[in-house]
Amino acid sequence: MPPGPPTGTTPAQDARADPTVPPDTSLLAPHTTLGLGGPARRLVRATTADEVVARARAADGADEPLLLVGGGSNLVIGDAGFAGTALLIDNTGHHVVASDDGSVVLHVEAGTDWDALVADTVADGLGGLECLSGIPGRTGATPVQNVGAYGVEVADVLVDVDLYARRTGRRGSVPAADLGLGYRTSRLKGDRNVDGEIVLGVRFRLTTDGLSAPVRYIELARALGVEPGARVPVADAREAVLGLRRGKGMVTEAGDPDSRSAGSFFMNPVVDEATAARVAQRVEAAGQVPVTAWPQPDGRVKLSAAALIERAGVPRGHPGPQAPVRVSTKHTLALTHRGGGTTDDLLALARDVRDRVDDAFGLLLQPEPVLVSCAL
Repeated sequence: MPPGPPTGTTPAQDARADPTVPPDTSLLAPHTTLGLGGPARRLVRATTADEVVARARAADGADEPLLLVGGGSNLVIGDAGFAGTALLIDNTGHHVVASDDGSVVLHVEAGTDWDALVADTVADGLGGLECLSGIPGRTGATPVQNVGAYGVEVADVLVDVDLYARRTGRRGSVPAADLGLGYRTSRLKGDRNVDGEIVLGVRFRLTTDGLSAPVRYIELARALGVEPGARVPVADAREAVLGLRRGKGMVTEAGDPDSRSAGSFFMNPVVDEATAARVAQRVEAAGQVPVTAWPQPDGRVKLSAAALIERAGVPRGHPGPQAPVRVSTKHTLALTHRGGGTTDDLLALARDVRDRVDDAFGLLLQPEPVLVSCAL
């Protein structure tokens, strides 16, 4: 890295970027929704797409490991921290780049707060993102994870993504069809990201008639008082989704300790029909309520991880009210940090939950957040 603080940082950020300062000034915990994680060796910020590229090139040129940090809502960082450069993605803003009858294409900078973007599109009468309300984090992370909720995925509205490939040095846009989008995954995620691609900007195609996408999720349809497949005013859909998410502790709010989490900690397992039938038989034999299951286009079945956790004997609030980390009191799929805990505490709880489900059903749940300098 060149000497001196990088362009675009404040004095406080300059201090965090100096590797000679005490380690606690570069803690990553304040940059995650869990409030957990040790220090980075170097912490820098980028407020434009060009700065993101420049910071990444500088780290690569110094042979320095690089960690991208947006809203920190999908990160679990080890207590030892990160032995490299942590780059805070903070380029923000959005604008319409194209429009035709019934739709617009909206360009969004990667560091834009996701829920603030959704709120803005709803206020403008644009449809497509309303069912993804209340999800914490930054826009650039949404195609990486193919974020989805209440019957809608980013893949449904994604046009293309502006990328910088660290391995090749190439910078350009890539169509959504070429991103390998699947259930909570894409070619940009984890080990699949062989070129070290960084999201700089995202484009979505949204409708302009003020109505939501067709309501596919039964729980949301009930909350709205409509039949599945109906379209409703975007503001109504957003408020209903926020209400449902608050009831599960899935809207980040200062007064709700259950919202201090990384969202859903485990992914819903997608299994073959024989495995789904075996799980159903075990649940029935135990006299329990059936596990929610969603048939998939490829013939497999997606099972509710939350239901599996509950049927495996893990209650809400487990392992108790005094623990620094515990299962949310509102939703068994969220692991929460109540303060004063460590990442090791969180991972111990995650292993306990995972192993109970494995013992009960022979299914090994996979974590949804990105694990940095730690493992289950």
